[in-house]
Amino acid sequence: MSGVWVFKNGVVRLVENGDCQGVNGCRKVLVHLASGEVITSYAVLERKLYSLGWERYYDEPELLQYHKRSTVHLISLPKDFNRFKSMHMFDIVVKNRNEFEVRDM
Repeated sequence: MSGVWVFKNGVVRLVENGDCQGVNGCRKVLVHLASGEVITSYAVLERKLYSLGWERYYDEPELLQYHKRSTVHLISLPKDFNRFKSMHMFDIVVKNRNEFEVRDM
């Protein structure tokens, strides 16, 4: 069980991951810090990742995967951008320190 504890009107409740009701700014966006650009598609993200030295893997048809030769890191994303969630955004941020940021929309 994971989520965020929310205190509202004297009541504490657990808001499960994926349940945005009652949480301010629950929609997250991935932002490229150097340009200030919000990542709105995989095409935009791929250009940014390529410029940082990431290479695309084509082994898994259900995923978009990127690897950086100088590291052991692998970024795995769902093929459909509509399924691109905050956990994928934070994975990109952790593996590209000072390049991306997740912000509330």
